Amino acid sequence: MKHELAYIHPDAIIGKNVTISPFVSIDKNVVIGDDTFIYPHAVVLEGARIGKNCRIFPGAVVAGIPQDLKFQGEETTCEIGDGTTIRECATINRGTASKGKTVVGSDCLLMAYSHIAHDCIVKNHVIIGNATQLAGEVEVDDYAILSGGTLVHQFSRIGKHAMIQGGSRLGKDIPPYIIAGREPITYSGVNIIGLRRRGFSAEQISLIQEIYRTLYQSGMNNTNALKQIEAAIADCEEKQEVLSFITSSQRGIVRGYLE
Repeated sequence: MKHELAYIHPDAIIGKNVTISPFVSIDKNVVIGDDTFIYPHAVVLEGARIGKNCRIFPGAVVAGIPQDLKFQGEETTCEIGDGTTIRECATINRGTASKGKTVVGSDCLLMAYSHIAHDCIVKNHVIIGNATQLAGEVEVDDYAILSGGTLVHQFSRIGKHAMIQGGSRLGKDIPPYIIAGREPITYSGVNIIGLRRRGFSAEQISLIQEIYRTLYQSGMNNTNALKQIEAAIADCEEKQEVLSFITSSQRGIVRGYLE
């Protein structure tokens, strides 16, 4: 299932039932898992670690050299989980000495012309929209959706189950479970539809709404709002997820629309 017009470095490790189409180029120090399909003109460069059942569409480049002037050619990786789809002309750079790897998890969709820069950590079930651009060392948690044309500043974090409006520019962290949009970007409510689709109960969603009403609509500053959330809302996984995300934020979180 390897076409004679494809280039495959003899040191590359190719799994079972992998389809490699014409004009694909696969470099040295590459590992590709079983049942992956690579379409014509895709490029897989040194340091790529691609899981099983992935699809890599024409023009995509996996494990490109980082666009970082501090990069000195160190041996790093670009790791793609199982079942992830990389659409046309998407680019994923490998890591630098900072983290040593760029990671995209399992069952992700990276749409056409999207870019994942060096040392990013994109977890599982994430959707990166068309032409969305992640700068270096961005972190995106499970089930987040970044709609088309989103620009994400380096070191920013996006929490799990968050949804970002298309065309947004991010310079702050986006807490879990919310929708963020407008210009400049602000908190726009809880991602109710997305949470329902993923099996969150009405009680869980109501609790998340109460957390964010306290944080964004109570008139308290973040410090006092977090104290109120800790004291007044029953302990649960969602509460701890929000508190942990906000208290560990280095860039600060996105503002509320009433501020």
